[in-house]
Amino acid sequence: MTTAAPAGGAGRTTDGGAATQSGASAASGRRPRLSPKPLARLLPRLRPYRLSLVVAFVCLVIAAAGGLVFPRVVQQLLDAAFLQGDRGMLDRIALLLLGVFAVQAVTTFVQVYLLSSISERVVAGLREELFAHLVRLSPQFFTERRSGELTSRLSSDLAVLQTMLASYFSEFARQTLYLIGGVVLLALTNPRLMGIVLLVTPLVVGAGVICGRLLRAASTGVQDRVAEAMASADEAFGQIRTVQGFVREGEEVRRFRVQLETVIAAALRKATIRASFFGIVGFIAFGAVVGVLWQGGQLVLDGLLTAGQLVSFLLYAITVAAAVGALASVFGNFQEAIGATVRVLELLDTPATVAEPTSPVPLARPVRGAIAFEGVRFRYGPDLPDVLHDFTRDIRPRETVALVGPSGAGKTTIASLVPRFWDVTGGRITLDGVDVRALSFADLRGSIGVVPQEPALFSGTIRENIAFARPDASDAEVLAAAQAAHAWEFVQHLPQGLDTRVGERGVKLSGGQRQRIAIARVFLKDPQVVILDEATSSLDSESERLVEDAMAQLLEHRTTIIIAHRLSTVQRADRLCVLQRGRIVEIGTHAELLAADGPYAKLYRGQFRDEDVLV
Repeated sequence: MTTAAPAGGAGRTTDGGAATQSGASAASGRRPRLSPKPLARLLPRLRPYRLSLVVAFVCLVIAAAGGLVFPRVVQQLLDAAFLQGDRGMLDRIALLLLGVFAVQAVTTFVQVYLLSSISERVVAGLREELFAHLVRLSPQFFTERRSGELTSRLSSDLAVLQTMLASYFSEFARQTLYLIGGVVLLALTNPRLMGIVLLVTPLVVGAGVICGRLLRAASTGVQDRVAEAMASADEAFGQIRTVQGFVREGEEVRRFRVQLETVIAAALRKATIRASFFGIVGFIAFGAVVGVLWQGGQLVLDGLLTAGQLVSFLLYAITVAAAVGALASVFGNFQEAIGATVRVLELLDTPATVAEPTSPVPLARPVRGAIAFEGVRFRYGPDLPDVLHDFTRDIRPRETVALVGPSGAGKTTIASLVPRFWDVTGGRITLDGVDVRALSFADLRGSIGVVPQEPALFSGTIRENIAFARPDASDAEVLAAAQAAHAWEFVQHLPQGLDTRVGERGVKLSGGQRQRIAIARVFLKDPQVVILDEATSSLDSESERLVEDAMAQLLEHRTTIIIAHRLSTVQRADRLCVLQRGRIVEIGTHAELLAADGPYAKLYRGQFRDEDVLV
C-alpha cells in the first residue's frame, strides 16, 4: 500500500518523546493494563439491543417454566393412571403436555434467533472496531506483532466471544432457572429428600471455582499457541518464493509441526482440567440422585410417598443434577471465552504511539510544500541509540532534495518522519510552517505521496489499485493517471485492461509494472509533496527508464524528497544532502559535491567503478 497511513491516538509531549516512550513499551511485548472486569466492557455494546434481550429473556423463562412443569404433570399423570384409573384425566394430561412442549418450542426458537442475531451484530461491530484500531496503530506496533497473530485475534478469539454471547449466557440463565426452580419444587415436594440435594451444593460450587480459574489460564495458553502457529504459517505463505527457492519446505513444515505440538500439549492440559471437572461434578450430582432414589424408595415402601410423587421428585432431582452438570460445562466454556475476550480487549487497549491531535491546526490551502527539519532527533526505542542527530534542513516549495549516503545513515527514517509514520524524539518537522504533529492526518498525509522501493498492491484489479488514492475518481481520471505513469503502455495489452486482477501483493505484475501502478496512484492523489524511497533501485534498465520518465512528470511543480543508493537517479535534484550516521556531512548540487571531492565524490566514484567492473 503506497499511501497507507497508520494513525492513532496516544499522549505525547511537544517534542514527541512521550509518544516514543509509550510506543517502546507497547513494542517491547508487555501487555497493557486491562480492566479487571472484561465483561463490563461488553455491556455498552449490548445496550442498543435492550428490547430484543428482554424478549429473549422472557421467552427463555417461559421455556424453562415448561421444563419445570413437566415433572409435576408426570406426577399427576401417573397418579391418575395407577391410583384413580381415570382415562379421561390421562388423555387431558397428555394433551396438556403436548401444549406445553409446543409453547416451549416456539419460545426457544424466538430466544435462540434473537440471541444469535444480537451476537452476530455485536461481534461484527467489535471486529470492525478492532480492525479500525489496528490499522491506525503506527508501524512500530507491527514490527513487534506478526500479522498472522492479529488475524487470529480477529477471527478465532472473536468467534469464541460470539459463541459466548449467542449460547453461553442463555444456557447459563436457563440452567440457573432449572436449578433454582428445581430446588424450590423439590422442597415443596418433600423437604426431607431435599436435604440430600443441598448437601452436595457446596462441593459443586467449590470445584467450579477452582477448576474455572485453571480453565481460564489453560484456555488463554491454547489460544496464544494457536495464534503463534497461525502467524508462522502466514509468514511462510507470504514468503513462499523464498521458502521454495531455498528448498526450505521441509524445515517450515517441521517448524509448524513443533508449534502444533505445543498447541496439542496446551490443549491436552485444558482437556485434563475439563475432564476432571466434569467427572467430579457429574459423580457428585448423580450420586445425589442415587441417594434420593434410595431414600425415596424407602418412603414409598413405608406408604409416606406415592409412586407419582417419587417419580416427580426424581425428575426434579435429575433436572437439578443435569443443571449442575450443564452449569459446570457452561462455566468452563465461559472461562475460555473470558480469556478470548481479554486478548481482544488487550489489543483494543494498545495505545497508538503516533497521536492525531485532538484540536488540529488547519493547513492553509493551497499547500505550498515547504518542509523544515529543526534540530530533529530520533530513535526507534528508549534503549536504542539515536538514528538522527540534530538534523536541520529547509526544503523550499517545489524543490527537489536528494538524501544520499550509506545504509543506516537515516535516509528512510527521515522519509518516515515527514508523514508521521513515526514521531520525532526531539526537535520538530514543519509543513508550511506548521508542526506536523499539530496537523490532522487527513491534512498532513493527504498532502504527501509516497513511492516506496517495493510497492504493495492489493489483490484486486489495476483500476482498484490506482483508484485507492481517490475512490471517487472517474474512469477518465484513473486512465489519465495510468497514462501519465507510463502504466497504460502495458495495461492496454492485458486481456482485461484496467480490470485485470493483479494477484496477492501484485504478484502477477513485474517489479517495474508494480512501480508504475504505484506512481499512477500518486498521480491520481495529486499531492504537493512527493517522497521517492529507493523507487528504482531494484529495476532493470528498461523498467528504470520508464519509471524515471514517469517520475520526471510526477515531480514537476512538487516538493520532492528522493532517497537513493544509486546515485545516477539523484543527479536531477536541486540539492543533495549527504548523510553519515544520522548527520548531514555535505550539501550541494551534484557538480558542486563532485568538485569538493568529499564523501559524496568518494561514494560516486566507488559506485560507478563497481558498475564499470560489472559491465
